[in-house]
Amino acid sequence: MNRSALLRLGTAVAMFSLLLLSLAYWWLENVAHEIFGSALFLLLAWHFSMNRFWFANLFRGRYNARRVVVSAFHLLLAINMLVLLVTSMIVSKSLFAFLPFPDSVPLRDLHWFSAYWLMVAVGIHLGVHWSRVMTMTRTALGIAPRQARGVWVLRVATLAGCGLGLWGLPALDLWTKLTFNFSLNFWNFNQSVVPFFVYWTAAVVVPATVTHYGITALRTLPRASQTSWQPSPTKSRQTRDAVVRRREIPALTAEDVHHEGS
Repeated sequence: MNRSALLRLGTAVAMFSLLLLSLAYWWLENVAHEIFGSALFLLLAWHFSMNRFWFANLFRGRYNARRVVVSAFHLLLAINMLVLLVTSMIVSKSLFAFLPFPDSVPLRDLHWFSAYWLMVAVGIHLGVHWSRVMTMTRTALGIAPRQARGVWVLRVATLAGCGLGLWGLPALDLWTKLTFNFSLNFWNFNQSVVPFFVYWTAAVVVPATVTHYGITALRTLPRASQTSWQPSPTKSRQTRDAVVRRREIPALTAEDVHHEGS
């Protein structure tokens, strides 16, 4: 196993696990919520330091449509994380209660609102870097690329995750929470715990899958438009010229043949 790839993959899994645990506020209560959240931001700071060259190269090179969209999304993601960090320190009741900030209900609502949107953003972030994540996973686990069985297993798992995510949206009442509306649908951890984490994980798979296959489809559009009119590269120049000349000569009708014969 590649230790570097395994470290990066383990860090990503740890950050996502801490994010899920932070959402289980009504199960773990406030102290655990703040501990897991603080650990998440520490790992996130390390993640930013490992990818600091992306920020350094932000104003270098040429921008196409894909780079504009991806860069804008990551900047919005960073702003969302900053909002989540600042609001968490302001509304803290345990670890940062010593800070001279008064309790604020609107900031508490903003904290939850940014946390729910962060789950969607994590899915989009995963979809944007899907190929890199898969390569890192194969490298970390020592799996050979292009294994047909592994590809189909991954596709079936992704399809199952999307179906489960769509099925669990009403149970999480995610749309109400994403639209900054107050939801009375709180998860009852006295009845079940595991489905809460399963539904939230599947909810992240949905935007990840849509983003990945959406980007893949956009990449194939220019290639399809080019191959629809460009001549085949296997043909020689003389053959292509002959085809062009033949297209420029109008076809002879029966009347034209009669006139030529006379």
